[in-house]
Amino acid sequence: MIDWFSIVMGTALFLMMIPMVYRIWVGPTPFDRMLAVNVIGTKTAVLLVIIGTLFGRVDMFVDFAIAYALLNFVSAIVVSRYLNRTVSLRDMEEKEKAKEVEA
Repeated sequence: MIDWFSIVMGTALFLMMIPMVYRIWVGPTPFDRMLAVNVIGTKTAVLLVIIGTLFGRVDMFVDFAIAYALLNFVSAIVVSRYLNRTVSLRDMEEKEKAKEVEA
């Protein structure tokens, strides 16, 4: 019973990642893209735990999931600090508005 539940939940989580790929591809601002990557990373950490339940090695996969979530969090902080120093959000929004007016 737990195997089927884990497979269904893992498939549902994977399918919920597909709209995030669209947001990464299209995303109007780099912050939207970064948020989508962060969401995919969080869902991947949960998928690792689900895979651990399927293989009966939850203890090992939880360690991997924690390490992956920590790496995801640190990379989000680093990218946001980089974007904050290079392009201000106000300038980014003004450029987007200028593009919309031109089109």
